[in-house]
Amino acid sequence: MERAQEQVSSGPDQPARRHGETGTALELLVHGVGGTTPQDMLNDPRTVRITGDNIAAVFRRADDVDAETSPDAHRRDGPVPEAYVWCNLTSGNGTRALWLLLLPFMVVNLAHWMRPTARGRRRTVRLYGLLVRLAGLTLTVLLVAAACEVALDLAAWQCAGTTACADRHSWLGFLSPTVSDGGWWSSPGRRLALAAFVPTALTALLWYLSKRTWTDYESQQPIERAPEPDDGSPTALGRPGFWYGRRLVARLRAAHTAAGLITVAAAVAGAAARRDREPGGPAVLNILGLLLEAALAACAVAVVWVVCRRGRSERRLDRELDERCVRRLPLAALVLLGLTLLYAGWERPGWESAGRLPGDMTFGGIALVQGLLVLVLAVVAHALHRTDPDRRAVLRGLGGPAVAMLACALGGVMSGGVSQRVSDWLDGTGTSIEGPPVLLTWQASVIPPLIVVLLVLFGWLGRRAWQLARAEREAVARDYPDEAQDRARTRRIAYTRAMAALTDRGPRVVAVTSGVTLLLGAGALVGALTTDETPGEAAQGSYPVVHGAAETAQALGSWLIGLGFILFVTWGRRAYKDAAARRTIGILWDVGTFWPRAAHPFAPPCYAERAVPDLTWRMATWTRTTGGRLVISGHSQGSVLAAAAAWQLAPAARKRVALLTYGSPLERLYGRWFPAHFGPAALGSLHREVDCWRNLYRLTDPIGGPMRLPEDRGHQVDHGPLKDPLAYGRTDLLPLPAPILGHSDYQADPAFAEERRKLLARLTPGLPAPRHPGEPPCPGPEEDPQSSSGRSSS
Repeated sequence: MERAQEQVSSGPDQPARRHGETGTALELLVHGVGGTTPQDMLNDPRTVRITGDNIAAVFRRADDVDAETSPDAHRRDGPVPEAYVWCNLTSGNGTRALWLLLLPFMVVNLAHWMRPTARGRRRTVRLYGLLVRLAGLTLTVLLVAAACEVALDLAAWQCAGTTACADRHSWLGFLSPTVSDGGWWSSPGRRLALAAFVPTALTALLWYLSKRTWTDYESQQPIERAPEPDDGSPTALGRPGFWYGRRLVARLRAAHTAAGLITVAAAVAGAAARRDREPGGPAVLNILGLLLEAALAACAVAVVWVVCRRGRSERRLDRELDERCVRRLPLAALVLLGLTLLYAGWERPGWESAGRLPGDMTFGGIALVQGLLVLVLAVVAHALHRTDPDRRAVLRGLGGPAVAMLACALGGVMSGGVSQRVSDWLDGTGTSIEGPPVLLTWQASVIPPLIVVLLVLFGWLGRRAWQLARAEREAVARDYPDEAQDRARTRRIAYTRAMAALTDRGPRVVAVTSGVTLLLGAGALVGALTTDETPGEAAQGSYPVVHGAAETAQALGSWLIGLGFILFVTWGRRAYKDAAARRTIGILWDVGTFWPRAAHPFAPPCYAERAVPDLTWRMATWTRTTGGRLVISGHSQGSVLAAAAAWQLAPAARKRVALLTYGSPLERLYGRWFPAHFGPAALGSLHREVDCWRNLYRLTDPIGGPMRLPEDRGHQVDHGPLKDPLAYGRTDLLPLPAPILGHSDYQADPAFAEERRKLLARLTPGLPAPRHPGEPPCPGPEEDPQSSSGRSSS
């Protein structure tokens, strides 16, 4: 269409529109966590998908399909509602439940995005990202090492090499040298080479899932935009390449895959090389072992170099791939693994498997490196926080290190849990094999003290909730002054408000849990490395009370760590069959997988790399082709997607969009936990750059809250707290008891329709509305309907 086409007047009181522009108003609805159906969002059983696919799509009512081309479109009483449904990105089919096993990877990836705000200090910012990527690499090594512990040490080395254990498990008979006079596979080296298939297959599975999910979820390219200069923007969410991290994910996937294969090769080669270094060992094999170990060490250095060399490319849409790294590094590691298996399978007369494979040093080294990385990360985060302090930031900028510590703890629990359960299953009598490394037993023994600390913490939270509920009773009475008070009704409302306020205590739970975990983990590491005995055996010479407590903690911890892993797997299996449980797990991913995979390539896929470009394309094409008004209406997590999509728009298009958020965690959760991207400066810039923005919240909502932005040009983003329930007792309009809605059904409040009407009234059909001196850009606080309370949320 030619730019010089004749403009058509839209009326004497409205600005001119270009030919073909209808000026139709659009409300783009974006749902929150848990998902919903387009029928529920549009309140109409007849809906039509107008664009998108079975994974994510935009729907309209059947009567509104041709709203843009209808001759009566400009005479509509309200906007054309559209529903963007993205729930299948996270909680669609049952196989997504298996992502639960990737939880440590997801958590460490979150730590990357929890970086504090920083003024300058680019090198320090890069160091923060580097440390988190290294922590993610240790988690991959830990998971593969746990698989090696189960398959190589417990099954192939200990159980298959012990007559009593091999007799109980007939499927290990062909590996045992004592069953049927031994076979070709009975040599310890060949047993290890065969068992190496299990951790190798696990590594290949992780590589395949990472590559497949990138193709299915994250390969959608954002709108093409010119590279932005470094203009000191308060958030990186508006950069052209933020939601397209193909290059970094490919590099990290290659490095982590190679790290997993090297871990398997080192476990196999280490046992064979130690045998060859014994007196009388073959000199040729000894030299081959040394060369192989040197090659594995060189490949490990290359992996670390690849992880350290490059971070994310966000300032431009980077479609390039580091082909040499992506292809050659995993291939080199696979070749070394093949050579290692051949080397270990060489016949070594007189070689017998006895005791454990030396896994204590491996797991101890991983734990030590993880602890040091977390401590250095805390120092870096504190230094960044000091450059631009944010009083609302979680733990004064230490949220990232705390969450990274939890990721390492989750990895340790999962590794120890599977090792303990497999050991108990193989060793029916408890005396035939020695079991997993001593360090895993020490780590299990610290779980009961940690649980005691958490029980005390939850007890404090319960007492705090009770105190808040008592204080809220008076506030409820003030909010409904003309109602006859019902003590039971008042208590329910007050209790709901108090429980909703506990969300703001979440940082304390994370701080206590991560701090205690770090201290207890350090104690377990010291205890395991300074003695070859379990906690109960190490305390035998002490007082009977101490000895009994150590044995109890050891037994109870071993049972709990195994039970926790079983519950973990059982929950995932139940979610595979049960749609309700699958939806619950989907909610976890809705929150945890919003961010791109910047620290760990094996984390669950980032749905926002599909959802944000979808919304951006829809808003940009609508405003460009119709010249109509647009309100993007986001609930809960949908408001986060809406804000991210608005940042991705060109500045001219951003000024033609109004933003309506309700039940939004933008400031309460994202602003506090991710201050570098959703802090006060970032949200303030969004407030200034969109045409209008209004935010609705309730005191009974445990997720949504106010934006806490200062009033700008007479406009305040936050509406006062909405009434919940809408009526205390029975009224003429609500003759039945009104429910306490909390986080749901904001559209039921009359304030929602009123705020939407005001936003649409501010937006003109073609260009942004002219702002006269002294005129607020959006409805000011003086125009708000009477709210239920003048208090701000806790």
